[in-house]
Amino acid sequence: MFDVEKIRLDFPILAKEIFGNPLVYLDNAATSQKPRQVIDALVDYYENFNANVHRGVHTLSMEATDKYEDAREKVSAFINSESSDSVIWTRNASESLNLVAYSWGENNINEGDEILLTPMEHHSNLVPWQELARRKNADIKFIPMLENGTLDMDRVDDLITEKTALVSAVHMSNALGTINPVRELGVKAHRMGAKILVDGAQSVPHMPTDVQELNCDFLVFSGHKMLGPTGIGALYVKKEILESMEPFLTGGEMVLEVSYEEASWADLPMKFEAGTPNIADSIGLGSAVDYLNVLGMENVREHEKDLTTYALNRFKNADLEGLDLFGPDDPNIRGGVFSFNTPDVHPHDLGTFLDRIGIAVRTGHHCAMPLVRSLGVAATARASFYLYNTKKEADILVDGVTEALRYFRDGPN
Repeated sequence: MFDVEKIRLDFPILAKEIFGNPLVYLDNAATSQKPRQVIDALVDYYENFNANVHRGVHTLSMEATDKYEDAREKVSAFINSESSDSVIWTRNASESLNLVAYSWGENNINEGDEILLTPMEHHSNLVPWQELARRKNADIKFIPMLENGTLDMDRVDDLITEKTALVSAVHMSNALGTINPVRELGVKAHRMGAKILVDGAQSVPHMPTDVQELNCDFLVFSGHKMLGPTGIGALYVKKEILESMEPFLTGGEMVLEVSYEEASWADLPMKFEAGTPNIADSIGLGSAVDYLNVLGMENVREHEKDLTTYALNRFKNADLEGLDLFGPDDPNIRGGVFSFNTPDVHPHDLGTFLDRIGIAVRTGHHCAMPLVRSLGVAATARASFYLYNTKKEADILVDGVTEALRYFRDGPN
């Protein structure tokens, strides 16, 4: 059984008070909190196994290597990769996207080719393609978005043509919560000979992810959004594609042999992991995967869908005149992300008011500036839920927003 109150006991920071109020942490789309098990795994590594990995013949190095590579195996199994050789450690999803844009894009995107994106993309899944298109004289196109915050899938067949080299799409929008049909996009892309990249930064932490079922060519995600440490992420690439790609960074353990004239590269996955890797945080991410596996990702998704349904109803039935809540109304195609705006209160003022009563939300354009501007606003306030959030916290959020709007409309009592 998914016992959220028991789960919350694993997260030390959730006992914290902000201005004398219990912390209501609703900034999970930015980063998640960490359970004691992940924190302990980091401490355990530094206290008992700290050493550089690979090539070491002493015991500490071999123990550290085992833990480091075991974490890769855990992450590989978590997304059902065909092989752990297809999982590359990176700093985060942003680095993973840049790696693909450089190592694959430079040799596979040509003049006149098209890259198809959605309007919902995080800057990290937009700017690297803009830069690549500029260098290669390629074109970027976008799938139109409907008023309810979903993609106009009826237009996709006309947009994916023989010119399309890549479709790169966010699985779950970090600003709207929209869950996009990336498997369907992949089928359409492959039919025309294009590749499909899935930005899973917001989806991998919140729902079961199976790269073989999705049949995606690339998947990117970050550890810190799924209970893991900051500074560690992963890139999945189909092995036959990864083998054809040139390294993004060079030096250190990614080499096989080096002379004064040239170098050759190590086998996968080390070919793409230059220098001393982020050993501790890789192990920490492996511990986060262990934690999520115990809970079960189907259970995580069901808990959040139930919470999303409840919060949607609370927002709709509250006295929030003038407040716009963006994104789909259907919790089956929406994650627990709630972006809202009112012309009466600037999002930063709203966020500051909520912080004074213990509620942590994000304000701004959420690294999705073109999307937010397309909504007709400069910024929004965003609350985002995760597995340790509760219906009571959803109540506190809606009541807090209601009180904030009253305060800015009528002034303090």
